[in-house]
Amino acid sequence: MQIRSFQLSDYRLVAELLQDVLSEECCEETMGAFARQLSWDSDLVLVASIEGEVAGVLIGTIDGHKGYVYRIAVAKSYQRRGVGKSLVSAMHARFRQRKVLKVLIAEDKHNTLLRPFYEALGVSPAHFAIPAKPLAIVAG
Repeated sequence: MQIRSFQLSDYRLVAELLQDVLSEECCEETMGAFARQLSWDSDLVLVASIEGEVAGVLIGTIDGHKGYVYRIAVAKSYQRRGVGKSLVSAMHARFRQRKVLKVLIAEDKHNTLLRPFYEALGVSPAHFAIPAKPLAIVAG
């Protein structure tokens, strides 16, 4: 498995993955945030690839002085194979490189469903946060 920054050639496959894995409402919200994050800092959009196939994507962002894991999606055929864990670990490393000390899971109605996944990774309840104001990538 390779975890790397998003590349323009990934766009179609990532968009298809998001449509396949996320609910329609979640996908619609995520695509707007995804586009904004790409225009601001594409290094915080990570892609997991296995044998050249896009297995997962994680959209992170820095808002203020905090790093947020905004959205994660793993292809159904690669779920429960460590892809999500690897993406989260790589994003934490990116945040550390940028001297972001506080990393949070952006809690919204869509990420609430993933709480057991994050808890299995050792994320404490204190690291789930509903931002006081919408994240910049969401608000536009």
